[in-house]
Amino acid sequence: MDTNRLSKTLMAALNEQMTNEAQNSQIYLAYASWASEKGYDGIANFLFRHANEERNHMMKFLEYILERGGKVKVAAVPAPGDDPSSVNDCFEKVFKSEVENTTNIYKIVKMTFDEGDWATWNFMQWFVKEQVEEETLAMSLLSKIKIAGGEKAPTDALYNLDKDLGGTPDDARSAESVTAENP
Repeated sequence: MDTNRLSKTLMAALNEQMTNEAQNSQIYLAYASWASEKGYDGIANFLFRHANEERNHMMKFLEYILERGGKVKVAAVPAPGDDPSSVNDCFEKVFKSEVENTTNIYKIVKMTFDEGDWATWNFMQWFVKEQVEEETLAMSLLSKIKIAGGEKAPTDALYNLDKDLGGTPDDARSAESVTAENP
């Protein structure tokens, strides 16, 4: 008896997103290694933690596919690309990667809606919220780098940014939690 509860198109999309999450993990690993090599241990620590978070996202997709009776297809992960040329470039690339990931998540959400697969639609809502947090965090980091001088940030500003990122929380504050008393 076939117990698969996912359409072929959704199963393929979820498998593809699982691979995207694995690739995002590799991107963060590559950038973390670059930062460590350049002496930015705080930035490296921040990026290493995010590499692990992306791997956890990959595992959520894998587990969901299995729970719905689908077939997991582990695919090769494309190489992460060139190293960043600077701290500013690193976080611009992080932001770009997160925006691309959000676009992919939204495509799957639309598919679930169009197919009326409410279980998968519900599963994907966690990722919608997560991507808002990821983009917000990346934009916040880009703002800090811009204030520090962007591509021309002096060494002392990059030192302070590196120190700050070593202890920065891994998630951004959600707009849903904001109130007039707690802006």
